[in-house]
Amino acid sequence: MKQIFSKDFWHLPDFMKNSKIMLIAIFLLLLSIVCEIMAFIVNPILGLVLLVLVLLTIGVAFYTLKEITEDTNEYISDLSYRIKRGEQESLIKMPIGILFLSEKGEIEWINPYLQKYFGKNEVLGKQIAEVDEELASLIKKNSKAKDAQEVSWGDRQFQMLIQNDIHAVYLMDVTRYAQIEQHDRETGIVVGQIFLDNYDEVTQTMTDKKVSNLSNYVTNELSNWAKRFEMYLKRVDDDHFFVVAYTGVLKQLEDEKFKILDRIRERTSKQNFPLTLSIGIAYDDDNLAALARLAQSNLDLALGRGGDQVVVKTPNGQARFYGGKTNPMEKRTRVRARMISQALQELMGQSDQVFVMGHKQPDMDSVGACLGIRRIAAMNKKKCWIVIDKDNLHSDVVRLMEELGQYPDIKGKIISTEEALEKTTERSLLIMVDHSKPSISASEELYAKLINRVMVIDHHRRGEEFPENPILVYIEPYASSTCELITEMFEYQSKESDPINKIEATAMLTGIIVDTRSFSLRTGTRTFDAASYLRSVGADSAMSQHFMKENADNFLQRNHLIDRVEFIGDDIALCAGEEEKSYDPVTAAQAADALLTVSGVEASFVVTQRQDGKVGISARSNGKANVQVVMEQLGGGGHLSNAATQLEDVSVSEAREQLLNILKKED
Repeated sequence: MKQIFSKDFWHLPDFMKNSKIMLIAIFLLLLSIVCEIMAFIVNPILGLVLLVLVLLTIGVAFYTLKEITEDTNEYISDLSYRIKRGEQESLIKMPIGILFLSEKGEIEWINPYLQKYFGKNEVLGKQIAEVDEELASLIKKNSKAKDAQEVSWGDRQFQMLIQNDIHAVYLMDVTRYAQIEQHDRETGIVVGQIFLDNYDEVTQTMTDKKVSNLSNYVTNELSNWAKRFEMYLKRVDDDHFFVVAYTGVLKQLEDEKFKILDRIRERTSKQNFPLTLSIGIAYDDDNLAALARLAQSNLDLALGRGGDQVVVKTPNGQARFYGGKTNPMEKRTRVRARMISQALQELMGQSDQVFVMGHKQPDMDSVGACLGIRRIAAMNKKKCWIVIDKDNLHSDVVRLMEELGQYPDIKGKIISTEEALEKTTERSLLIMVDHSKPSISASEELYAKLINRVMVIDHHRRGEEFPENPILVYIEPYASSTCELITEMFEYQSKESDPINKIEATAMLTGIIVDTRSFSLRTGTRTFDAASYLRSVGADSAMSQHFMKENADNFLQRNHLIDRVEFIGDDIALCAGEEEKSYDPVTAAQAADALLTVSGVEASFVVTQRQDGKVGISARSNGKANVQVVMEQLGGGGHLSNAATQLEDVSVSEAREQLLNILKKED
């Protein structure tokens, strides 16, 4: 009886505190009352029976909902307890190291999983730096990282996540997965193509016995090299080998910079038949056929750059170059010069007109080559236009242009980019001379418009940037100049056509003189043959000297640069121009040439601010050092002994530091 009158008895159950259930209950209660009233009006007995049923239904529903509520509350309470206990257990038992630090860097708590990495040492209450200096350094280094960072602690790899707000450090041991990943990286397939550059030339005059000995020597050297690095090597031709290896082996080969090239070249040179190798290597692709094609493409790139080097490249990566330290001469043959000359005649015959252009800020070799191509086109009765940017000409080219004023038929064929774009048709032929990079062409717009009708004639080593689909390529890195290559083509032109005239011959001879530094560098017998031919058809050496004269300002500027020289080691000369002072690029190149005349200097570098705001580096060598490799690492290129680059958004001092860092690595 007391229970009936107690507060708890008349207290609403928990499920009735839900507003939605309360509204439904009130609605059903009102509906029941209305139904009861109507039932009593119709029939009192029916109303009484219905009242009893309604009361029983309310009682059963009330009891059932109460039981459900109690069971639910009990389940939630039990679940909450289990979750809370699970959280506590996980902190202690889960395979993730957890470390809580105080604001002062003291260890406040550590779970057993992480404790085992400290052994039996007591760590609580101690400074993390005192317990493990390496771990403390890692925590400090990655404290601002928002995501988990992979770190090396001791001899193991961990994923580290730091919560600065609660001073918590989480460490997951991922050593096993790191080892799997490392194994995967080191066992990727590498495909290589090896080619003996000058095997045919070397063996052409040898006896069968000597050819056999040479072949056996090369095969043994390459086989021992492959065995040492656990590679598969297969000879597929007299001068061609195929190699398969793992990426882990490739790293070793790159670390030692492919010494096999130097070994074979030096040993065969001692026996008076110097043999050089070119290697194209491809990796990082699951498609073996694609790797083989890329390896062949890389080999072609190595050969296009002059051979005696290795090109390593992934499908979408940047090529890495090794070797290329030699500058052998006379490797090309007159047979190829004749074939290229005939192919050029055919191309001109299939074209309605020819456009020829050199590089930006053209030198005498570039302009002389353009004049030579124009003359060959005239010999084949084709109209040829020379595209030159007349706003950026050096003094020697300006003097040539003034002299061309006496030759209206030639002067009228020199046009601007805008005029060239208006004159082009679908059948026009574009010839790029003295360069193979579209980005440094006199007119990139003209190249883009005639992209499928392009021929390249150049004497610089081929770089990664190259015309997409040239119809004819004539690149000879062993030639002294582009003018030399084009001069050789005159021999195979029609004898009935008008010969090369005095101004054209003089310009081409000047181009050869400038690029060989008066026949002191990159000069072979073919160079003198070309110069002799040009002299025989009227080239004026006195006029050449007139073209090459420099004005007083350039003379003083060059001497000013030389006065700022510093020596790196015993054989490298480096001079940097003043900050915020612009220097003429040709003057900088002349200063680099002049530094090579200093006793003991094998390579020279001149760093200057250009008029366009970029920083230019001119590099020269006497042939013993490969300055092209150095310039390529700075985004430039050129020739083994003559290279350059241009850097944006850097100061002269910053460019100098970048150059010094690369020179240190090369040593």
